[in-house]
Amino acid sequence: MKRVCIYPKDIQRITGKSERQCRNIIARIKKELQKEKHQLVTIQEFCDYMGLESTYVQQFIN
Repeated sequence: MKRVCIYPKDIQRITGKSERQCRNIIARIKKELQKEKHQLVTIQEFCDYMGLESTYVQQFIN
């Protein structure tokens, strides 16, 4: 079964950025999408925000 949401550690593997920078990326996505603190960011939302193909990103997550 594939995951739907993305976490800072996943973004760190994809981008090579620090965990703190990855948490900031998630915070910016949540702010742009007007999500509340407890709501998760999906892989598709991350891909749309970063301009990446979801099939490419899935390789790093699975």
